[in-house]
Amino acid sequence: MQVRTEGVLPNRGLSVTYRLAIALTLVLTLAVAATIFAAYGYGRRAANEAFDRLLQGAALQIAERIFVVEGEIRVDIPVSAFELLSLAENERVFYRVARPGGETLTGYDSFPLPAEGRSIPASGLAYETAFGGERVRALVMPRHLSERAVTGDIYVVVAHTMGSRDQLARSVATQAVTVIAGAGLAILVLALIAMRYAMRPLERIQNAILERDPLDLSPFSMRAPDEVSALVAAINRFMGRLDRRVRAMQDYVADSAHQIRTSITALRAHSELALEEDDPERLKALHRRIRSRAIGLNRLTDQLLSHALVTHRADTAPLERLDLRRVAIDAEREFGQIAGTGRMRVKLDLAEEPVAVAGDAFSLREAIKNLLNNAVAHGKAPVGLTVRSEPQGRACVWVNDRGSGLPIADASDIGQRFAINPNKPESAGLGLAIVREVAEFHQGCIRIERADGHFAIGLDMPALKPESEEE
Repeated sequence: MQVRTEGVLPNRGLSVTYRLAIALTLVLTLAVAATIFAAYGYGRRAANEAFDRLLQGAALQIAERIFVVEGEIRVDIPVSAFELLSLAENERVFYRVARPGGETLTGYDSFPLPAEGRSIPASGLAYETAFGGERVRALVMPRHLSERAVTGDIYVVVAHTMGSRDQLARSVATQAVTVIAGAGLAILVLALIAMRYAMRPLERIQNAILERDPLDLSPFSMRAPDEVSALVAAINRFMGRLDRRVRAMQDYVADSAHQIRTSITALRAHSELALEEDDPERLKALHRRIRSRAIGLNRLTDQLLSHALVTHRADTAPLERLDLRRVAIDAEREFGQIAGTGRMRVKLDLAEEPVAVAGDAFSLREAIKNLLNNAVAHGKAPVGLTVRSEPQGRACVWVNDRGSGLPIADASDIGQRFAINPNKPESAGLGLAIVREVAEFHQGCIRIERADGHFAIGLDMPALKPESEEE
């Protein structure tokens, strides 16, 4: 199947698999490096422990052959001690037997003893030093003499060079590195295979989206793991909102086109009748109809643009803290500028304290202006604009007049688009539809109140707490 690729961005970022592979490679590299360092340290300790045992055995044999004869200390170096040291092949061997003060009884006079002050246990003390231009490792073991003529410790020092130790440490480390590197590579390959398998649901979603018809906004029904099912659910929710928005826009465009064509057709028909009419009275009546139709067409165009802006801002505009009284004042002033000097006078009744809401100032002004226009066009004077706080944390803008009101009993029926009053051809039939959409955008509703000779319609929405209480 050929997959459409229109709209695919060429400069895509790194894939999730590639990112995980890089992260896993870095982690395994650090782990292998740390393990190699630990393996080399272990090899060094193992080599020192093995060769120190040789030094310890040779020092013990020499210490056992120290005697006091006629008040003099004699040392009989056994051959077996050198045979034991010779087990470290190709290494040079050194020894020294000395008093604590540094007097050498036998061996290399200049071979260094441990630093003064260090405690030397009976089993011996191993240390590293330099002698004859080479690094050597030595072991010093004390031999305590308790004779009448001689009393005190005698130090036996044996040492050899460290070539064999280094070779053994490298051998242990090399073997460990080989095993660890092989295991790390195997783990990396298996992890990449597992990641590739784990990413298959995402690939199925990608292919399903790319292969789907652009007009198909139905939800996906594929099975997916828990982590991916959240993504599928989010995509389905987005497609559901998009489908509702597209359907609403299509209906809106179709209705708008029908209403505009109807108004233009009626205007054209009346103008053609006027051209053929000779009776002044009937011609004057046709002129009034043409004027009403023109006003209605102008009003329809303005409200179509206003409705489109409100719909767009419902998806994009951020909500900010507003004083509903200030919004109402601005809306009344803009309405007065549009309606002109011949309009009904609007009486303002505003709360004494600020009425704070979270909203979009433009949308709220458009809603209030449409409520005012509806009252002026269809109601009876006087027209009032009231802003007040309601119980249970609500805020409301009321527009009232002395007319009979809308011919409906339930506010939920308000807001049908293009509900034109046949007795008012200049009406666009969009005003209350805009009010309803603004109410829904602000999580509010439309309310109506009726009384004898009184009708009020209001925009009800959640109120914010005063700033002093929020602090």
